Amino acid sequence: MPGTPEDPSSTTGSGTALAFDVGTRLIGVAVGNRVSATARPIAAVAAGDWPRFDALVAEWQPQDLVVGLPLALDGGEQPMSRRARAFAEELRRRYARAVDLVDERNTSREAARRFAAQRASGAARRKDAAVIDALAAQIILENWLAGAHARGRAS
Repeated sequence: MPGTPEDPSSTTGSGTALAFDVGTRLIGVAVGNRVSATARPIAAVAAGDWPRFDALVAEWQPQDLVVGLPLALDGGEQPMSRRARAFAEELRRRYARAVDLVDERNTSREAARRFAAQRASGAARRKDAAVIDALAAQIILENWLAGAHARGRAS
C-alpha cells in the first residue's frame, strides 16, 4: 500500500521516481525507488488525463520524473519522439521538477514478453492488456535506475 513502511517505493522525497511510457492513446506509469533500485507498474492512463497524472504525482510525491524517449533503431528521432518530448516538457512545467528522458528502444517488446509470461503463469488475462503500457514504463524506470546507480546517483 502506498505510503506504508511495507512499500519501499513509497519513500516521499527521498528517491521515489515515476516513469511514463508515452503512447498515442495510453500512457503507462510505473513507480520506483532509487534506494532499493526497484520498480513496478501502477497504471495505464488515458493520454491527456491530467487530473489522473496530478493524482499520481500527489500520491507518490516523486523526486524524479522519467519519460521514455522512443527513438528509431538507428537512434534518430521519429514522430513519437516529439510527442514524448512534449509530454516531458508539460510534466516539467506542471510539477516544477526536472524530467529525465530515457531511450526506450525495445521496451515494448520486453513488456509484451513479460505480459505473455504473466498470462502463461495465470497471473494476467488477455483483458488486462493495458498493463503492457505500465510494464513498458516499469522497464524504462528499471533502465533509468540501473543508469542512476552506475552514475553514483543513488541516495
